[in-house]
Amino acid sequence: MDTHLPRLTTLVTEAATALVAARKSRRPLSALPVAPATAAEAYAIQTEVARRLGPVTAWKVGAPGPDAEPSCAPINAATLFFEVERLPATMFHVIGIEAEIVYRLGRDLPARDEPWTRDEVLDAVASLHPAFEICDTRFLTYGSQDPLAHLADQANHGALIVGPAVADWRAVDPVRQPLTLDIRGERVVDVIGGNAAGDPVRLLTWLANVGSRPFGGLHAGDTVTTGSCTGTIFVPPGSRAVATYAGLGTIELTVQ
Repeated sequence: MDTHLPRLTTLVTEAATALVAARKSRRPLSALPVAPATAAEAYAIQTEVARRLGPVTAWKVGAPGPDAEPSCAPINAATLFFEVERLPATMFHVIGIEAEIVYRLGRDLPARDEPWTRDEVLDAVASLHPAFEICDTRFLTYGSQDPLAHLADQANHGALIVGPAVADWRAVDPVRQPLTLDIRGERVVDVIGGNAAGDPVRLLTWLANVGSRPFGGLHAGDTVTTGSCTGTIFVPPGSRAVATYAGLGTIELTVQ
């Protein structure tokens, strides 16, 4: 008899219920009622939360270094926005701005036994976009919990704002992409690349083969953001953020 299953069922149910309730009530948690002890438990919680929140239409994926195991979280339709310049601050507990690079798929990459190759994954990409992710938390304080608890909490996702498509996206080298970020008119980031994970296509391939399996793989139209190029910049409501990607365009956002 597997004595782990009752604990996992209880953990997922109680933690997911608490996280969804915190979102709906706007009352942050001091901690989860039952904390995940492994990455598998954290992913089980975030999967259950995502299923309760509605359709999954996007993903976030990242890694702390070029050789590190990636991590991911599904993003629901309710927090995915295309070419908007304003969002209400009431959506968020905290506002952590990150400038990122997004890939949008033009065809399915369903879960399968044979791993998708890098070339197959790139062939499924329809477009590349500049983007902002707003990092947020369902806990009282951002970063206050064990990393597994934050992974369970949609890996600190708040919203994904996607800019215009880049026409010749295959000519873009994200590792060498110049990027600046201005907040409230002040230059706060000026980098080349800037993503701690290095090559974002490695992350996209891992997501297609591993991270997206609970949802049957990736699907045409899915939007994947591949990690921060700027770090997380916490801002007060009313702050205007402008990210400029040399040769790719500019994305602007005010959370007010």
